[in-house]
Amino acid sequence: MIAPDRMKFCSECGSPRVEWRVPEGDSVPRELCMACGAIHYRNPKIVVGCLATWGDRVLLCRRAIEPRQGLWTLPAGFMENGETIAAGAARETLEEAQAEVDVGELYVVISLPQISQVYMMFRSRLLEPVFGPGPESLEVRLFDEDEIPWERIAFRTIVRTLRSYFLDRRDGAFPLRVSALERRARLAPDLSGAA
Repeated sequence: MIAPDRMKFCSECGSPRVEWRVPEGDSVPRELCMACGAIHYRNPKIVVGCLATWGDRVLLCRRAIEPRQGLWTLPAGFMENGETIAAGAARETLEEAQAEVDVGELYVVISLPQISQVYMMFRSRLLEPVFGPGPESLEVRLFDEDEIPWERIAFRTIVRTLRSYFLDRRDGAFPLRVSALERRARLAPDLSGAA
């Protein structure tokens, strides 16, 4: 488990006496207030979005914000409290691409344990070919499979989702795809002096 940034004050009582410990009866370290006994749970964030299509083309957004500003992605973002995953996916598509969709089946679930996120992407159909950039997008457009800017896709989760979609479309079946993406190993520089 990855330890989050340390909480400075208890959100229940305001005490600075918050420690990283395994609470009694638990098996995972949590932030525990030593003043009032409150246990603070931090759980993974859920990212929801749509693989929206019009005919054979896929809707992509070019990011106006970091991370990965200027690169292409599917419309997606963090789920809000009080909404379903499908409603969150539709909201994110409207916010980022100014597009209304008929949200279909849940298609891809990708766990990213190193950053405590879960991506949930739905296959969706644009209600009309009407779209445009929202505040978080520089550009929005439809791409045929052979036009996808693979070297300019923002996230590995999106590459995996798109590649799966095009393979499944050829096969004519869209099974639910559940997987995990682990952190890529970084090559350490050679500091030995040997060439």
